[in-house]
Amino acid sequence: MPIEVKDVSYIYDQGTPDESAALHHVNLTFRENEFVAIIGHTGSGKSTLIQHLNGLVKPTSGHILYNGKDIFPQEGKRRTRKEREEHAKRIRAIREKVGLVFQYPEHQLFEMTIARDIAFGPSNLGLSKEEVDQRVNESMKMVGLDPSYRDKSPFELSGGQKRRVAIAGVLAMRPDFLILDEPTAGLDPHGRDEILGQLQVLKSKGNMSIILVSHSMDDVARFAERVIAMDGGEVKFDGTPSEVFKHGEELRRMGLDVPKVTTLAEQLKSRGFDIKETVLDIDQMEKVLVNELKGQREGAC
Repeated sequence: MPIEVKDVSYIYDQGTPDESAALHHVNLTFRENEFVAIIGHTGSGKSTLIQHLNGLVKPTSGHILYNGKDIFPQEGKRRTRKEREEHAKRIRAIREKVGLVFQYPEHQLFEMTIARDIAFGPSNLGLSKEEVDQRVNESMKMVGLDPSYRDKSPFELSGGQKRRVAIAGVLAMRPDFLILDEPTAGLDPHGRDEILGQLQVLKSKGNMSIILVSHSMDDVARFAERVIAMDGGEVKFDGTPSEVFKHGEELRRMGLDVPKVTTLAEQLKSRGFDIKETVLDIDQMEKVLVNELKGQREGAC
């Protein structure tokens, strides 16, 4: 069930002196079971884009399709009360399948226990208590929270653990797409690695797509299968990490960077090393250097 973004534009405060365009004719398709990273400097449109994907924001023009159907009704006619109710029902159904986790989601925790916080969403679906409990247990396991934490207060947890509780609350809705806006913001390196590692496990275990907004190019290179780079409300690059990060100079002009090891590879190449591929991680760099040194030795013989 793909999400299709078709010629979407969005204007903030349209018709006022503060009017500003956030998205310009964006066309994208998010497919099932892929790990996508969206990168871009502040104001590039990436957060506005993801808020369109589950109907939180309505396009100024263009269409958002989920499983081939436009999630917003056509304009140009007066809708009846029944039609408005059906639209609201459709949006709720979309948000069950396209889960959005905001930056610093732990600020939205409010229940007295972890289990009750995770259960909040499923409880509003009209499920039985047994089904809700099952979803709570499954979601806690998916994010690596021990069952003994069920009755603890979420406010007694570390920042990384709170983030896991917030993500578990979205997972309990059993979405097809899990969208996260800077899920590691404010976490120490250990907490960041835990969250990203858990997302990778989720992707490998289930038929779930993950869409990650991140400023960390190293994290993007490590975990994403596809990278979308945005600038000025437009999609500038869309491809594998290697395909996107080979445009190092253009990304830097957009206010972005490339993974540190990619920068190192560029510097070595400028000093005569024969590096033909885009290097994204330490293991890849090690292989490149071993092959380069081996070639130098053979050439000297």
